[in-house]
Amino acid sequence: MITFLGQGRMGVPMARRLVDAGHKVTTWRRADGPVAAAVEGAELVITMLSDPAAVREVLTAARQGLRPGTTVVEMSTIGPQAVRELRALLPPSVNLVDAPVLGSVVPAAGGTLTVLAGGDVSGCREVLSVFGQVRELGPLGAGAAMKIAVMSALVPAQVLLAETFAYGKAHGVDHDALADVLGGTPLGALAERLRTPAAQTRYSLGHAAKDLALGAWQDATLATAARARLQEAEAAGLGGHDLTAIATHLAGPVSGAAVHRAVPLNLPTIPATNGAYSHASRVGDMLYISGQAAFDERGQVVGETMEEQAEHVFQVIARILEDQGATFEDVAFIRTYLTDMDDRLAYGAVRRRYLTGTPPASTTVEVSRLFMPGLRLEVDLIVALPHR
Repeated sequence: MITFLGQGRMGVPMARRLVDAGHKVTTWRRADGPVAAAVEGAELVITMLSDPAAVREVLTAARQGLRPGTTVVEMSTIGPQAVRELRALLPPSVNLVDAPVLGSVVPAAGGTLTVLAGGDVSGCREVLSVFGQVRELGPLGAGAAMKIAVMSALVPAQVLLAETFAYGKAHGVDHDALADVLGGTPLGALAERLRTPAAQTRYSLGHAAKDLALGAWQDATLATAARARLQEAEAAGLGGHDLTAIATHLAGPVSGAAVHRAVPLNLPTIPATNGAYSHASRVGDMLYISGQAAFDERGQVVGETMEEQAEHVFQVIARILEDQGATFEDVAFIRTYLTDMDDRLAYGAVRRRYLTGTPPASTTVEVSRLFMPGLRLEVDLIVALPHR
């Protein structure tokens, strides 16, 4: 029996292909109740979910229902680091394969996806072939890394073409003539995609921004610039539209779409919020980071001592800064809430390892309690970002 976790835009047609191929399939979505019950007895569990946080949350809840010998095939786009974290999360008796796909809704329905597989696929190769061509790429994590590498080229290329069309419009170049000329170049297939942005969402703009965030690294200048463009479009209300809507966005304001100067940011590389706030908000070249505390993706407090909790908090802050191309040298203001002012020396020792040189503007206050029992500190910041 196969249990398919996730019945979104890609999950529905993929699960249907398994059924049509003669497999016994149980599907699960959040409204269906406890996921542990859904995976009981399954020989194969497939996940196709939105981001790393969702995958961690669902598989954490599913662990108690996984029997020894089960193979979990993670087909979402979550990046190699998240795959390594899943391996540590799952019992050793459970096999893990990472197998994200290239292709969108139509290839998913037609069984023409490209499956990028990492790990031991001997127990699931036949099942994966139902979805399309299977590329066996090496050890666990290889498929996830390949997917991010490919998207780090394809997504910025489409943003570049959207800017090309916007330039053409501003300079009186005929839109279709430009698309025709680009059609004769190596960028022709992508240019045709952007000639007329898709009315139906195949690969959402919001997911494209997430995929670029997963591949963020210091020297990824083009991908970083493309992600900034996508985040602006998300703030304009286009996150759920097809990626090709970036061309419409750059050509001019979308009718009926509100343009927001504040761009909320939520990173897949750090524990998810509870939905009541975002990790940070970018306003022009300023970044406002929400209060960060020491808890993990399961909502559990990390560390008992001030040193342990402070270290965790500053590592999370470092990831947020890196995501926006900043460092601790760009911090303009830092505010710390301590539940015991006697911990300030231990906190300060950790803080000085990250905030070196002349310190920024700072406020430290003592509070009676924080939002989770066991937390010793919370830190929020204002950061001056590099001009883009």
